[in-house]
Formats: sequence, C-alpha cells, structure tokens
Amino acid sequence: MEPLASLKAPFQALPSFSSRPRTWIPPTQVNTYKKNSLFTMSVRAQVESNDGSAAVATSGESVVDALKVKEWEVGMLQNEVAASQGIRIRRRPPTGPPLHYVGPFQFRLQNEGNTPRNILEEIVWNKDKEVSQLKERKPLIVLKKALENAPPARDFIGALRAANERTGLPGLIAEVKKASPSRGILREDFDPVEIAQAYEKGGAACLSVLTDEKYFKGSFENLEAIRNAGVKCPLLCKEFIVDAWQLYYARTKGADAVLLIAAVLPDLDIKYMIKICKLLGLTALVEVHDEKEFDRVLGIEGIELIGVNNRNLETFEVDIGITKKLLEGERGKIIREKNIIMVGESGLFTPEDIAYVQEAGVKAVLVGESIVKQSDPGKGISNLFGKDISLG
Repeated sequence: MEPLASLKAPFQALPSFSSRPRTWIPPTQVNTYKKNSLFTMSVRAQVESNDGSAAVATSGESVVDALKVKEWEVGMLQNEVAASQGIRIRRRPPTGPPLHYVGPFQFRLQNEGNTPRNILEEIVWNKDKEVSQLKERKPLIVLKKALENAPPARDFIGALRAANERTGLPGLIAEVKKASPSRGILREDFDPVEIAQAYEKGGAACLSVLTDEKYFKGSFENLEAIRNAGVKCPLLCKEFIVDAWQLYYARTKGADAVLLIAAVLPDLDIKYMIKICKLLGLTALVEVHDEKEFDRVLGIEGIELIGVNNRNLETFEVDIGITKKLLEGERGKIIREKNIIMVGESGLFTPEDIAYVQEAGVKAVLVGESIVKQSDPGKGISNLFGKDISLG
C-alpha cells in the first residue's frame, strides 16, 4: 500500500506529502543540510490531540505560514536529491520562500533567480502548482472512491505485442495532440474523438492522449470522451506526472497507461509510482532521453515499457539516432534479457524512419505530429509505415 498512508497530520495537510514517497537522504547529506539550516523548523511543536488530529503550536507565526515554510524546504530538498542523480530539471523554483522563512541569508544569495532554465522546467513548475490546486478540490480519498466507477483497465503492453506480431512492424501508439510548445497548433479542426476513431480504424494499437492544457491544448475531458466513445485501443494519459495523485486521477478518467519522465522524477519516485500503477492496473511508460537516464531506469525493478524520446526536452532538438545509440551494446542485451518493450518516440515521419528505429530494437513507436496533421489521420498511418496496417 502507499508508504505515506501511516503519516499523521500535519503532514497530511501538506499537498506535496499526501501521495508522494518520503525520500531517503544519506546521513552525510543530512548533516550538510542541517549545517546550512535548510532543516530549520518553523513549526515549533506538534501535539497530537485525543481524537487523532494534530495541533500545531507556533512561535509568533500562523499555522499557514509554518506549513508553507516546511513545504518550501521539502521542495528544495527534492531538488537536491534529484540533482544528485543527474536530474537537471528542478521540481520547483529555488527562490521565493515564504515571507517568514528564517533560513540563512547566504542560502538565499546562492539561489537567486527563479526563471525556468528551459521549457520542460517551466512546464514542471506550472504542473506542480496546478496539481496542488487540484488536490485541494479532489483529495486522494475522493479519487479512491471514484475508482469504483472507473472503466476497467485494458492491456496496453498486450495490444502493442499483438500489433507487432500481426504486422511485423512496431506497434503504433498514435497521439491525439492539438499543439506543442515547439510547433504551435498542429490541427485547427481538432475533434479528439473523431481523430481517435480514425487512428483505430487505421491500425493503431494504442492511443496517447495529451492532457496538459496550458502548453499542449489537451485535457482530461478529451481522454474521458475518447474512452466513453467506445474506442477499444488502450489509452495512454500523456501528462507531466510530478505526484502520485495524478496516477489515481488518470485512472478515474479512463486511462490504461501513464507516462513517467526520468528527466523529471528521481529513482525513488519512479519506484513508488510503478508500484501504484500496478495496484491500479495502469501500465507505466518510462521515458528516457540519454544514457544516464536509461541506466537509472534499467536498474529499477518492475519496468516493462521504456520509451526513448529522440527529442531533447530541454532544447526540443530531434535526432532519431539517439534510439540506436541507447540500444546498442550492453544496454540492448539487458533489454532483451528483461523482455522490456522499447518504444521509439519523436522525429518519426517516414517508412525509412520507422525501419531505422525498428532495426535499432524498438517494438513500438509513439507518433503524433506526422499523422495528426493529415486531413485523413488513417491515411497518414499508411503513409508513415509505407503500407496499410489496418485490421480490415
């Protein structure tokens, strides 16, 4: 079950704690943080009352201020842990602590500047705020109740394997995508259900549905509408996951799979979310971009589906040679031994591109732009693979 289920208030009152794992920090790092006063506690005392609730006693600060300080400190600690694993994307801005933060002046000076360093970091910071607000409106206990009425989860991996065996080509995850930060609007006459049905008819094994609104013009309403329309292809919720709460939310909306991005999530988060996915019947597609991320993910047990994104999410530059590079040598051997399905993502526009990544070792491809822009997405699939891959 969830590792935080046993935590008592006031930690339950912190949005970032309600569905995230606690992160283990080596003693040497803890000592360093203590020296830097990062662990300065604004909550002076925590007293549990007879009814099981917690009262927080503060010294000259309101409870709200104290909790904001604590949450901010935890966020900074998450950034440090992620950086130790080579993750360059910060979960939240390093500056802007609550008004009554009493940390050292030198810490503030060292971390001035709260401008995102790239588009992915900007998206993640925005998502962190967005999820915190959603969790207040729909607490985890509400989502767990809603799971009782969620449609059953379908076999995402099984659908990809079946398509690969039927066609001799990588199974297609076709993306329902209206826009992207790098390309802008991809399709003006965007009807998600109509596009999804065209993909299914054209031979797609699974569908990927963008749910981020601000940057990709997607929505969970699109995901839900496609599921309710009777589309039989399993659905991937293409979202920027920063909190396990989002896994429950996606499942209640009809998702069969979710995306976990190694460039954003530390190892412990990925391990924890993989376990939650298995409990919910969700398939986790874990996405990597370089050798270091790939090696981290290969060391995590329980992963069955790994995507290689040929697009650098920091610069948005695309190179399909990344897939071949990552699947060569020892890594390719490990993939085969563990029977992990590899998915090629981004930069795939022609039959030659598909052949290239298939030869590199992928059994599936995730494609959006090159087919969603076609007036007939089904025909776009045929053009992509160089032949008709539909069922009939």
